[in-house]
Amino acid sequence: MDNWVLAAWLMLGGSTVLLFIGMPVALTFLAVNLIGAWLYMGGEIGLVQLIRSSVSSVTAFSLTPIPLFVLMGEILFHTGLAFKVIEGIERLIRQVPGRLAVVAVVAGTVFSAISGSTIATTAMLGSLMLPVMLQRGYHPHMATGPIMAIGAVDMLIPPSALTVLLGSLSGISISKLLIGGVVPGLILSVAFVLWIIVRVRMQPSLAPADDAADVQFQGWQRWQPLVAYVIPTMSIFGVVVGALAAGWATPTECAAIGAFATMVLAALYGQLSWQAVRKALQGTVGISGMILFIILGATTFAQILSFSGASNGLVQLITGQGLSPAMVVAAMMLVLILLGIFVDQVSMMMITLPIFMPIVNALGIDPVWFGVMFLVCMQLGLLLPPHGLLLMTMRGVAPPSVTMSHIMVAVLPYVVMSLLLLTAIFFIPGIATWLPKLIS
Repeated sequence: MDNWVLAAWLMLGGSTVLLFIGMPVALTFLAVNLIGAWLYMGGEIGLVQLIRSSVSSVTAFSLTPIPLFVLMGEILFHTGLAFKVIEGIERLIRQVPGRLAVVAVVAGTVFSAISGSTIATTAMLGSLMLPVMLQRGYHPHMATGPIMAIGAVDMLIPPSALTVLLGSLSGISISKLLIGGVVPGLILSVAFVLWIIVRVRMQPSLAPADDAADVQFQGWQRWQPLVAYVIPTMSIFGVVVGALAAGWATPTECAAIGAFATMVLAALYGQLSWQAVRKALQGTVGISGMILFIILGATTFAQILSFSGASNGLVQLITGQGLSPAMVVAAMMLVLILLGIFVDQVSMMMITLPIFMPIVNALGIDPVWFGVMFLVCMQLGLLLPPHGLLLMTMRGVAPPSVTMSHIMVAVLPYVVMSLLLLTAIFFIPGIATWLPKLIS
């Protein structure tokens, strides 16, 4: 057996086994990296090089958008502006089948455009809207499904910390990845709304009409929160994506502008207290520190794979099979979907990108097209039973009357729609690449 095959089994197989038995992601790759560096990079010299590579990987300037994007969402959440946005959308949408479920999707889409955290979106909408929907007689399937589904779309619509992480680890243009996710994310949001309306029309008992809620606000009262909160908050998304698309600012500068604009907006509304800022900064530090520690492990993991010959050996093995680039990409997407059932999104990136990206480059595959499909697969992983992260989040905020079986069944239609979107992007790459090409 070739040395690169043994290295591949040790690095890839060892990390996969440790993840499956429940070891934390950061500790998993730290352990595998230490062993790999000792065996394949010259013992003690390899460990010294491992430390140097680790330091350089987390001091890269391209990673600075991550904490800034996270900070935007944390400020909106802790200052209460996010709840004002939801109230404004709820007053606006009326006389629609499954009204509150539609409100959850639309509000989630808006919040996705100003927050970089899928878990924050799901937890906020779940804690705020789920009790109201259940109280008004919504079936648990109709109450929980839309909230989880739109929480996952947060990954596709910029700003997204995981998109920045994917671009950093894969070498794909971060700005093109961020812009490339806009159209697929909006397609999913529209599809979710249409599904809710059609499903409730077919079976009205899933979401009983609440006429009192529809006529509660009239005239200016109905439009006032939209003008006062929704439009100003959405203007942050317009500034960030507009500056990025026009080339006026880098992803890092756009993230800084977005974070500053969010704080200014909160201050103008009189919501920017020291307590809110402290909680937002604490949340940002915790999430960003975890992400940077993971980047540290992922970068050195890829270097050891390359140094041992495993990366090159696997690339030659796959490219030498005579498969078309489309068949290779299809196989990669299948691997990602299967991985999504068992491991989290960061683990998916760390396990696959050191192997997938050299193949993508060797076969001349459009990296933005591939990157957006990678994002859709990660978004699917958030929803796939039994271990989808957003399923666990929903279970944490749902009352005892909502069981895990309710949650798993509720998410299935949205998983199917995401799979259909992935298939559409595979056969029509322009869905993912049209907007980045138009802007560039």
